[in-house]
Amino acid sequence: MRNFTQYLYSLAIALFLLVGMTSCELIGGIFKAGAWTGALLVIGVIVLVIWGFARLFGGGKSS
Repeated sequence: MRNFTQYLYSLAIALFLLVGMTSCELIGGIFKAGAWTGALLVIGVIVLVIWGFARLFGGGKSS
């Protein structure tokens, strides 16, 4: 009986570590994807602002 209890205890610790490591990796992936999305959005906004100023102050061709 004692051997079975030790087995269950070891299994519970292994399962806890496995789930813990997976969730940390998942959170890291979410933050990494969020950082890339944020960087692309910032670059897009900067491009739109520059394009808007160029159109506003005569950067485009006028007929």
